[in-house]
Amino acid sequence: MLDIRNKKITIIGAVRSGIGAARLAKQHGAIPFVSDSGSEEKLKSSIDILRNEKIDFEIGKHSEKVFNCDLMIVSPGVPSDSEVIKNAKTKNLKIISELEFASSFCKGNIIGITGTNGKTTTTSLCGYLFNECGKKTYTAGNIGLAFSEIANTVKENEFVSLEISSFQLDLIESFKPKVAMILNITPDHLNRYENSVEKYAHSKLRIFENQNEKDFLILSKDSDLLNQYFKKAKSNIFFFSTNKKVNNGCYLENDEVRFVKNDITEFSCKISDINIKGEHNIQNAMAVIIAAKIFDLDNEKILEALKLFKGVEHRLELVREISGIKFINDSKATNVDSVEVALKSFDDPIFLILGGQDKGNDYSVIEDLVIRKVKKIYAIGSSAEKVFNYFHRKVKTEIKKDFNDVINAALSEARKGDVVLLSPACASFDMFDNYEHRGKVFKEIVNSK
Repeated sequence: MLDIRNKKITIIGAVRSGIGAARLAKQHGAIPFVSDSGSEEKLKSSIDILRNEKIDFEIGKHSEKVFNCDLMIVSPGVPSDSEVIKNAKTKNLKIISELEFASSFCKGNIIGITGTNGKTTTTSLCGYLFNECGKKTYTAGNIGLAFSEIANTVKENEFVSLEISSFQLDLIESFKPKVAMILNITPDHLNRYENSVEKYAHSKLRIFENQNEKDFLILSKDSDLLNQYFKKAKSNIFFFSTNKKVNNGCYLENDEVRFVKNDITEFSCKISDINIKGEHNIQNAMAVIIAAKIFDLDNEKILEALKLFKGVEHRLELVREISGIKFINDSKATNVDSVEVALKSFDDPIFLILGGQDKGNDYSVIEDLVIRKVKKIYAIGSSAEKVFNYFHRKVKTEIKKDFNDVINAALSEARKGDVVLLSPACASFDMFDNYEHRGKVFKEIVNSK
C-alpha cells in the first residue's frame, strides 16, 4: 500500500476516475488537487462534489500549480502524450495512472480485462457470473464505478472484475492482476499511438508484465498479434479459441464449448446455453469460463449464469421496433472492428449510422460487408465528410446534422424488416460527453417518435 500521508497529489482529470482518485487520496491522508482543462458547464457535477468534499481544484486550464506535487495521477481519458503530462515528465515528477494508484489500496483478487473489443461485455459477464456463483465481486474500471471508488472496500477474499484500457496501462509501474485477460488486439486509437499497431499492442501487453507464476493469463489463441508476444509471460497461461483445440483453456467442438485443463474436460456447455449471441460473445464467455474454473467455481452455477446474462447497454441493444423497423443502439462500437461485428450480427437490410470523432479509421476493413449488407449510410459528427468521401460511390450515403435528422429520414426511407443501426466506429467527444451519452440521446429520440 502506498504511504501518501501529507503528500501533495495532483489528479489530472475531474470526471469519475479523477474524483474517485481525489477522494481515495484524501481518505489516506494526502492533500489532493484536481485539475481539468474542460469547461465549467461540462464539469458542473464534478465541481459540486469537489466543493462539498473540500478538495482544491481548477477548471478550464492546467496551471503551474499542477507541478507542485509529490505524485501526479492521470485519469484514463487524458492522453499520455498531452502537454501537461509531457511538461510533468520534463520536471521528473512521479506520474502514474488512476489504475496503478487504486490497485495499491485493493486487497481483493483483481481480474483485469483488456482488449480492443468485448471488454465491457466480458467485464459485466465476469462480475455477474462470479456473484451468481457466490463470490462477492465488484464491476469497475471503464464501466460503472471507477476503480478508485471501490478499491478501499474490497476485502481479501472478494473480487474485482476490472475493465482496463490501453491508456490506463501506459502509466503503470507495479500493477499486477491475479488474472489478466487480453481478449483480442486489432487496430484502434492509432491517433494516440503514432499510427503504430505494434505500439498500441505493447500497451495492452503491459497487463501481464508484473505477473509471476502464482498469477494467470487468459489469451485468445485466434489473435496473431497475441501469439507473437505471450511467450514473455511468467504467469500460467490459458487460451480460448473458436477455431482451434487447446490443451489448457476453452475451445469449440461440435457446437459445444469445452473447458479443459491438461486435456481433461472440467466443464462444457452448448452454444445455445450462452444467452448473448454471436461468435465474439462465445469468445467473451470462454474467457470468463476460464476465470471461473481457475477459482473452481461450481459448474451448475456457471451454466445458470451463462443462460441468464442479458448483455450490456449500448452494445447491439434493441431500442424499439417501429412499423417493423428495428432501431439498434450500438454506441459502444467506437472502432471499425466493432462495426464489423455489428454488421455480421444482422441478416436484414441495414441503414447504418456512422461517424463521430475519428481515431484514424480504415474503412476498407468493412467495405465489402457494407456493400453487401447496407442500404444506406447516414454520416454524422466531425468525421461525416470522411465517411461520405469513402463510401458515397459504393453505397448511398448522406450527411446528417444530428440524430433527430437521421431518425426522421430513416422512418421515411426504411421499410418493415429493415434495421436502423447506430454503430459509429468513432469516439463520441465531438458531440457528446461519452458513448453512453450518445446512446442515451439516440434512445430518447427513437422512443419519442
